[in-house]
Amino acid sequence: MIRDHEDIVLTTQEACHYLRISRPTYLKYLYLGRIKGAKAGKGWKVLKSELDRFLKGESEHTQAASF
Repeated sequence: MIRDHEDIVLTTQEACHYLRISRPTYLKYLYLGRIKGAKAGKGWKVLKSELDRFLKGESEHTQAASF
């Protein structure tokens, strides 16, 4: 997999804002492994490309479920 050489690392707050979800929902997705992140001190760090992958997977799942 080729990653963008300018991939951005986001904090929990930034990731929640980007995904437009609550902090508890975001943390649930991390703990379930639906979003891959790294624990950094008291918080989590995640790549923006990982959030884009998650969103793409969610949209495909939603379309499949609507049939």
